[in-house]
Amino acid sequence: MATSPPQPSYPSGPADGAPFAPSGTTGPGTAAGPGTTSAAMTGPGTTGHLRHAHWWHRAWVRYGALSSLLAISGLVILALVREETGTEGFLVGLGLAVLPVPLLIAAFRWLDRVEPGPWRNLLFCFAWGACAAALIAIVANSFATRWIATATADPSSADTLGATVIAPVVEESAKAAAVLLVFLFRRRDFTGIVDGVVIAGVTATGFAFTENILYLGTAFGTDQLTGGRGIASVTAATFFVRIIMSPFAHPLFTVLTGIGFGIAALSPGRRALPRVAFPLGGLLLAMGMHAMWNGSSAFGEYGFFAVYAAFMVPIFGLLTWLVIWTRQRELKTVRAELPAYAVAGWLTPAEPYALGSMRARRIARQYARRHAGRAAAREVARYEAYATSLAFLRHRARRGSPGADFAVRERELLGELWRRREVARPALDHAARITAPPVPVTPPPWPMYGVYGYGHQSAPYPAYTPYPAYNPYRS
Repeated sequence: MATSPPQPSYPSGPADGAPFAPSGTTGPGTAAGPGTTSAAMTGPGTTGHLRHAHWWHRAWVRYGALSSLLAISGLVILALVREETGTEGFLVGLGLAVLPVPLLIAAFRWLDRVEPGPWRNLLFCFAWGACAAALIAIVANSFATRWIATATADPSSADTLGATVIAPVVEESAKAAAVLLVFLFRRRDFTGIVDGVVIAGVTATGFAFTENILYLGTAFGTDQLTGGRGIASVTAATFFVRIIMSPFAHPLFTVLTGIGFGIAALSPGRRALPRVAFPLGGLLLAMGMHAMWNGSSAFGEYGFFAVYAAFMVPIFGLLTWLVIWTRQRELKTVRAELPAYAVAGWLTPAEPYALGSMRARRIARQYARRHAGRAAAREVARYEAYATSLAFLRHRARRGSPGADFAVRERELLGELWRRREVARPALDHAARITAPPVPVTPPPWPMYGVYGYGHQSAPYPAYTPYPAYNPYRS
């Protein structure tokens, strides 16, 4: 077993003895990379007297306050929706509205497989959309619509204006608040466009869930009064429009805001203009598309279907392509940045290739699970996530936006990789051998025996070096 070399500033290091670069040098080990200064390595607060943090700076206080806010919002929104729909309508709406939620969450989680964010962020975003954002929208929309109706003495115009102007502004702003909070307070987890899409999409999924309960419960109440049944009922029509045809409507709007925040996260340096302009532009686009969607009924009998076919479906396809293309670029970034750490000894030569392929990652996890159990597979998954974060961190540093804690974060990620190397390396090595193209070996001009391939000199095809069938976890 390889032992860690002595390191004055870090407790462990690469197996070949290449230490982490000391202060004032460049890159990890012998690899050239972003420079780190002694101030960045030591960080602030190394001199002088330490001051105790105020009570509101403690993590449990912030988490408790946020959880209490979301819980209170959830209880209030539950009471409001139940009052509007009735108990039976609420239960029917709840049962129907929950159907698309697992599919949407799974889709966004699939998009985030390259560098999966923590579940707590997604849980917060869904809860914010379903509770806080929905409560803000119901209260603000109702107040604005009543005010307009009172001021103009025209309730029908007030409803139309509220749906096409007020609702898009209020609802998209309320949902964007969750994206902003994650962007500001979970900056390590918000590194690019895919993160923005996932966070915004999950927030909008929660919002649509609550809104669908309200619409489907109200439709069921209408059918109870009018005697509507079956396919001709208002409930069936509402279910078809909101759950079958457009479950992605709210996520599609808010994803534009998330893309704006994602571009801001990729902006090099600390220029304030891109960090404000891109999120604001995305928010305005989300409001505009939301307004066009809500106002489609004003375009005639088939206005809804025209907007759906001409705008919603093409934009949905375009954004899907953009996210998948961005994900492929992220994998290329992993393959481009990690070889520097392989040269320094932190990674094996095969790991950058394996970590830059989703198929190889999956094979590595399956291999670890098959030979060492589920705990090993989870460790390999964590190893893959930390390695991806390390590649993105180095990529941002090379583009001129390393952040004040670059050196600290880099050492932290390297430490997480080093602690899991004995479990992850055999699995990734196996995955690299399986997924890499075979290397042809030219047969010598004499017969070969005991080798997988063609054992005679007249073989028309070259032999290939086999991968030994053994269990490295038990050797």
